[in-house]
Amino acid sequence: MRPLILSVDDEHDVTALVEFHLTRAGCEVVTAANGRDALKAVSHRKPDIILLDLMLPDIDGFGVCEILRRDPGTASIPVVILTAWATTDAKNLGLELGALDYLTKPFSPRQLTERVQKLLQCRT
Repeated sequence: MRPLILSVDDEHDVTALVEFHLTRAGCEVVTAANGRDALKAVSHRKPDIILLDLMLPDIDGFGVCEILRRDPGTASIPVVILTAWATTDAKNLGLELGALDYLTKPFSPRQLTERVQKLLQCRT
């Protein structure tokens, strides 16, 4: 069974790029364009990893991460923040809220794929 990755970003180009590279790496990728849709997607089908943008049109990525961590059913899902917000404060807050990794845009598809594969290995 292929690992399921949820990519949450309101920029279609980013989710398309993530989907292309992670599908090639053997993952199944589903996407959400905002925080509410991400939370709905997680409630329907629990992903193995969530790639989460911080700047979303409704609930920002910090809020989504906090909601996921408060719920025992989703608290253990690894979250990787994938954002253009490259400040140390944003990174520290994301990690404090429970994200396991923080990648800034523009990102290397190879680096993203390697980090996702590493997290998947840790889960098995």
